[in-house]
Amino acid sequence: MSFNGDDRSTRHSVLTTARRAAALVNALADEHPDPADVADVLRAYGEPDPIDLTARDIAGMRAAAASLRQVFAAEHADDAAAALNRLLKDHTGPLRLTSHGGGTPWHPHLDHDDNAPWDEWLLASSCMSLAVLVWDRQRPPGRICASTSCQNAFITQGSGPERRYCSRRCATRERVAAHRRSRSAEQPDETA
Repeated sequence: MSFNGDDRSTRHSVLTTARRAAALVNALADEHPDPADVADVLRAYGEPDPIDLTARDIAGMRAAAASLRQVFAAEHADDAAAALNRLLKDHTGPLRLTSHGGGTPWHPHLDHDDNAPWDEWLLASSCMSLAVLVWDRQRPPGRICASTSCQNAFITQGSGPERRYCSRRCATRERVAAHRRSRSAEQPDETA
């Protein structure tokens, strides 16, 4: 069977793959992530069913996600590139093209084969997309949310100033908290 050109091609875009990496880093941050929640993230980014994740799969993916978090935490392009180079050297195979037997558009893979374990696939596909973003933008591909109550990884994009928060919700929450702190510092001490 050969790929017929439907919308599945967007599943393999660099930005979509990078966003999937951030979503999985976040979903796997819990000490005991629910395999169903992780499978939902995979489905949301175009992975076909069945997605049967074992406890061993989740443990390996958590380790991969923890390694990828270093890339999101990088403050500078040099730091992101160094983290990616370590991961590429230690965890990926040679670059190859695959269409998964004609079921998808041709796209690059760095895992060792089309049936690689989930953790190997997660590291390889994420490293590739994040490396392309560093190359393209010459800055870290993403960040860790600056909100101390969040800490989600997210992809930065656009030509404006770099975002510090993963969402408007986190930015607003932090802005309101800072405003309240400044207001309380301005209030005279009524107990004196």
